Amino acid sequence: MRYRARRSVVVAAALTVAVTAFAVSAQSVFRYVDPDGRVVYSDRPPPPDVKNVQTKRLGANYVETSEPSLTAQMAAERFPATLYTFDCGEVCQNAEGLLNRRGVPFATVDVQKDEQGLARLRTLTGEESAPVLTLGDKIVVKGYSESRWQAALDEAGYPKAQAQRRGPAVGRSEPGTTAATQGSRAVAPTAKGGDYPK
Repeated sequence: MRYRARRSVVVAAALTVAVTAFAVSAQSVFRYVDPDGRVVYSDRPPPPDVKNVQTKRLGANYVETSEPSLTAQMAAERFPATLYTFDCGEVCQNAEGLLNRRGVPFATVDVQKDEQGLARLRTLTGEESAPVLTLGDKIVVKGYSESRWQAALDEAGYPKAQAQRRGPAVGRSEPGTTAATQGSRAVAPTAKGGDYPK
């Protein structure tokens, strides 16, 4: 009876050592110098007669990329996003911030500086107010409202998860915010030889 108990303890200890060795080898890389003087890199523990053993712990594998996700790329092909904007302060910053948080690749048209862009905006909306979001040629959202822009991006198939940011997101707009942070403002063309009035 005692023999069986000892044998069970020995088998359990051997299994524990084997599992521990496997776990260590699966997460570590060993560098050592073998008896012939060669440097060896291995994921298996080194033999006892080697010199200069170094162990490196490995983390999880991942690929860092600044490319949009496949879903965002497909949505961008079918419904390319264009933000018509100008220096309108917090409203335009919130609009751009929302697109960045969603990871939406978008083109920016500054209608204050781009006369052709202002003409396209007039053709699309019949107005000269910004910001305006267009998704392809079918979805046009005038004025900034986070809920309406979110719904339009959902309809176009853009993912809701955050991707790499393309610019600063300033002052996130929440439901119930004032008209100063949501809506649109009329665009006044820049006077020749002057700067946009403050």
